[in-house]
Amino acid sequence: MRRVALAATSALCLALLAPPASALTASPSVEYAAAYRIGLEAYVYGLPLLTTNKTFLTMTSSDVSQGTFGPVNTFNSNRGANNATSTAVVAPGATSLSSIAWLDLTAGPQVLHVPKVTGHAFVLALIDPYTTNLVNLGSASRTPPGDYVVRDPSQRSVTLPPGVHALDVDYSRIWVIGSTQLKGPSDVPAVNAIQDGYTLTSLADFVNGTAASTPAATQPSITEFAVPGGLQFFDTLGQLLEQFPPPSRDDPALRSFATVGIGPGLTPSQNTHLSPDTLSGLAAAATDGPAQVKRDTVALSAADFDQHNGYLLGGFGRYGTDYVRRAVISQIGLGAFVPEQAVYAMAWTDHRRRALNGSQRYVVHLPEPPPTREGWSLTVYDLNGALMPNPINRFALTDTSMLSRNADGSVDIYVQAREPRSTERRRNWLPVTAGQGFEVVWRLFAPNPTDITGILTGRGWQPPAISVGRSPLRRGAGPD
Repeated sequence: MRRVALAATSALCLALLAPPASALTASPSVEYAAAYRIGLEAYVYGLPLLTTNKTFLTMTSSDVSQGTFGPVNTFNSNRGANNATSTAVVAPGATSLSSIAWLDLTAGPQVLHVPKVTGHAFVLALIDPYTTNLVNLGSASRTPPGDYVVRDPSQRSVTLPPGVHALDVDYSRIWVIGSTQLKGPSDVPAVNAIQDGYTLTSLADFVNGTAASTPAATQPSITEFAVPGGLQFFDTLGQLLEQFPPPSRDDPALRSFATVGIGPGLTPSQNTHLSPDTLSGLAAAATDGPAQVKRDTVALSAADFDQHNGYLLGGFGRYGTDYVRRAVISQIGLGAFVPEQAVYAMAWTDHRRRALNGSQRYVVHLPEPPPTREGWSLTVYDLNGALMPNPINRFALTDTSMLSRNADGSVDIYVQAREPRSTERRRNWLPVTAGQGFEVVWRLFAPNPTDITGILTGRGWQPPAISVGRSPLRRGAGPD
C-alpha cells in the first residue's frame, strides 16, 4: 500500500492553489454548486475513514501472517529492519520494528497481553476507524505488563477475570499499531523476542485456558484495495458511517451532508430523489477531492513554515472537529501518534522554500538534542514516502548514532547524495538520491511533558532549519 506523500515545490503550490477543473463548470446551477461544495467537505471529512478501511481490507486480505499483513485478532510483525523495499505503509520507521493487529470485536472481547519489556522503548497504540489515537500502552505511558481486555460499547458488562485490566473502546474495529525500538542490526533478535510477547486471545479462550486453533490457510495472497472514486466514494462513506457511528460532535457536519444525500446508511448513487445536478456536483467533488486534500496539505505546511523553521510540525492522533488536518495526516502519516508519544516535524523544502532535491547538498545544524525521554530520529524519504536506497543502507540518524560533534557540542548533519570525504562528516552523513526530490522527517519519541506545549506552539524546541551549503560554525567550506 503506497500513499503519495506531497512535495511542496513551487510548481505544485501554484497548481494546487488554482481552482480544480471540475469547479469551473460554466454557470453551474444552484443545486450543482451546493452539492459540489458540500461534497468536497464530505470528501475531506470521510477520507480518513475510507483510507483506514482500505488499509484494513488490504492488510487482512491474507489469512497467513506475512510481515505486517495477516488475519484479524493476531499480531503480524515486521521481523527485520525496514529498507528501501518496505512499502507496506507510508514513511516506515527506520529505527523500530512494527507489530500490527486489527481487532474485530464483533464475536467478543480480545485480551491483549503486554509483556515485560526492558531496555527498549515501545508503544502499542489503539487507533479507531476515524484515525483517532484512543489509548497508548507502552514505555512512555509506563504501562505495567499484564493482560488488557479490549471491549466495545456492547461488551461493557462482560465479567472480567481476576487480575486483568479493562480497556474500553468505542468501536468493534480497532487498529493496534505496535512499534518497538531497534538499536541496530544486531538488536533484531532481541526485538523479535519482545514482539513475540505481544499476543491476542479471545476472552473466552483466555477464561477457559485454551489456545485458539489455527485454521488452514485458504487466502495466502495479499489483495490490494483502493479508496473508491466517484459517487461510490459517498456510497461507501454511508456504509462506514452506519457501521461506525460518528461521535456527536460531528452532528453539525452530518446535518449539512444529509442535505445532499450523504450520511449513515445513505447511498447517493441510488437516491432517486436527488436531482441530476446534485449528483453531478457530488461526482465532481469526489473527482476533485484528492486535489483538495493536497491543497490543504500545502496550506497547512505554509502556515507552519515561519513558526517552525520550514517544517509542518505537530503531535497528531487526536483531531476533534479539525477534519482538514485529520484528512491531511491520513495521507502523509496514517496512524500518527499523539504528542505524548511522538512529535513529528516534516519538511519538503529548505529554509528558503526551495524544494529539497538530491542535486543539492544540505546541512542540518542541531545546536542541542531534542527534549525527549525516549530519543529522536531524523529520516529521509522519497516523495512516495519510501526510504531512499543508498550504498551504505543508512536511512536515519538517531540519538544513539555515533555522531561527530562540534567544539560546542552541537551536531552538523550532512544530507547529500555524495559521500563526504572526511571520516568525521561520514559519521553524520544522511544519504539521498542524486537528482531526486525528498522529504525530511523528525520524530521525537516521548517528548518531555513540560516541553510538549512549547514545541507545538513554537515557543519550545524548534526543528533545525535545512540549509544549503554550510554549517554556521564552519564558514570555510560547505559539505564535501
